[in-house]
Amino acid sequence: MPIPLADRAVVFLAYDPGISPKGGGLPGLAVLKNVVNSINMFGIIAVVGALAVSLGVWAWGHHTGGHQAEANGKKGAVVAAGAALGLGAANGIVAFFSGLGSQVH
Repeated sequence: MPIPLADRAVVFLAYDPGISPKGGGLPGLAVLKNVVNSINMFGIIAVVGALAVSLGVWAWGHHTGGHQAEANGKKGAVVAAGAALGLGAANGIVAFFSGLGSQVH
């Protein structure tokens, strides 16, 4: 008796390919990790600069009565703080969702 099309789709979707992340499988993995770490450090340093400039614009706008400059400084400070949060938490965020994804069956 042939299997109905809907049941074949369920069987196909339930197939486990047996793939899992594994370190050391490819050459250059240590170099790639070093490059990503360097990019992350560069981003954090850039965010420190952006935060300093934004806080300076905020203070300058406040003391000179430039409301648009003050608002832009505040906006830049919030964006820089959010970017710092994202860069600092990137490894944990990826690890969290990777672990969450590995629980899907």
